Formats: sequence, structure tokens, C-alpha cells
Amino acid sequence: MMRVKSLEWEKPSRWERFVESTATIGRAITGRVALAGNLAVFSVATIFWLVVKGAKRETLTPAFYNVGVLSLPVVMLTGTFIGMVLAVQSYPQFKLVGLETRIGAAINLSLVKELGPVLAATMLAGRVGSALAAELGTMRVTEQIDALASMGVNPIHYLVTPRFLACLTLIPGLTLFADLMGVVGGAFFSIKLLGVDWSYYWEYSRNMVGLFDVFAGMFKSVFFGAAIALICCHQGFRCGAGAEGVGKAATSSFVISFVAILFLDLLLGIGLDQIQTQFLGGPKGSMI
Repeated sequence: MMRVKSLEWEKPSRWERFVESTATIGRAITGRVALAGNLAVFSVATIFWLVVKGAKRETLTPAFYNVGVLSLPVVMLTGTFIGMVLAVQSYPQFKLVGLETRIGAAINLSLVKELGPVLAATMLAGRVGSALAAELGTMRVTEQIDALASMGVNPIHYLVTPRFLACLTLIPGLTLFADLMGVVGGAFFSIKLLGVDWSYYWEYSRNMVGLFDVFAGMFKSVFFGAAIALICCHQGFRCGAGAEGVGKAATSSFVISFVAILFLDLLLGIGLDQIQTQFLGGPKGSMI
């Protein structure tokens, strides 16, 4: 009687595991490079259509309303609470060294240069960016984008250009409102609840915060808005199939946008500080 030899699963050797791990890492790197290149081409096409043909009013008005008007309450509320949180966290340390009257300079400088632009952009990425990715992703899944292309309408010009222009032009205004409400919230908490003398509070703030600091925050916000619009629209255009693909596009758009905001904030902050030091003689004043 013939005896059948049992088949046993052979454990991969170290070399095979090394080759498989290397291939996995290589595929991941290749995918990221391809994604960056695809995003670059997408961004160039968006800017090209914006410069050549602009955006139509019937598509631009809803985008402006969605990005600007509907985002204003959450941005202002966020700015107010951030100003109060800065006052709560800064006051004990300033009081410890007897500089509690200088707290206004620290709060307002942090708001206009860093926290105002970054938080306004983060709120825009969370409220508008994810919605853009989900909306365009749904259009991709239901083949509406393909239908536009088949009718001779460029999808990037019709869908992306107005959203990009809205984010690019309206985020400085949102940042300004976030700064304003943050200054008001920090001043209210410091003067009314912590007992800081109002004259010293505003005097040191005026001496410390200059026009260049306000300009730096507004300047950075323009890049934040452009990055949010391009990344989120690109994620929507390359959305996978089904509801799961739309959900992944909305999630990844916010994550990538947030990382891009922090990266741009670092680069622009270094560059603007160098410009301020080289051409304007450094910061406006000192808190001491």
C-alpha cells in the first residue's frame, strides 16, 4: 500500500523575510513618491486653470459661502477659548517671577504669529477640508466627475478652482477674526478674572506686538489655505470605490492637511524670523 508523504508548511528563512520586508518598504516609499508627484501635477493644473480661465460666479459663490460664512462661528469660538486658555496657563508662571502685567504681550504675540493662523487652518481643514474630500469623493464614486469630462468640461476647472480660490482668499480673514477673538478672550480673562491691571496689559501688548507680527500670521495663513484646498480636493479625486473609500478620503485629507500645516508653519516661521532679523532689526520689543 502506497504511503502519502505529509506536506508540512515550511517556515520562511531569514533571507526570505528580509527580502519581503525590503519589498514592502520599497512599495510604501514608491507609493508616497507617486502620491507626491500626482499632487504636484494636480496643483499645477489647478493653478493653470485659475490663471487662464479663473472661476465662474455660479460655482464661486457657494464655495465662498461654505468656506467663509459657515466657518466663521467655529473659528471665532476657537480663538476665544484659546486666548482664555493661554491666560490660564501663562499667568502662574508670569506671577512666579513678578511679571504678571506682561502676560498680555505673551498672549497676543502667540496668537497673532502662531496659534491664530494654525488653529484657524486646522478648523478649516476639519470643517471644510474633510467635506471637500467627501463631496468630491462621492462624485468620483458615482462617476459624476467622469460625466463632466465626457461632456467636455474640465473637472479641475469646474470643481477644484472655485474651492481653491475660496480657501486661498478667505482664510486670512478667518485668521484675523480668530486673532481678534483670542485677544478679546485673553484680555477678558486676564483683566476681569485674574485681576491684571488693564493699562499695563494693553501697554505691554502694544510695545511687544508689531504690524510685522500680524502680517506674518496672515502671510502664513495663505499658504495653509492653499495646501488645505489642494490636498483635500486631490484626496477626493483619487477616492477609492464605495463608502469605505469616501470615508478614507475624508480622514486622510484632514491628517495630511494637518501635517502639511505644521510643516509649512515651521518653514515659514524660520523664513519670516530671518527676514525680521535681517531687515527690521529683530522683534519689536521685550517683555522685560
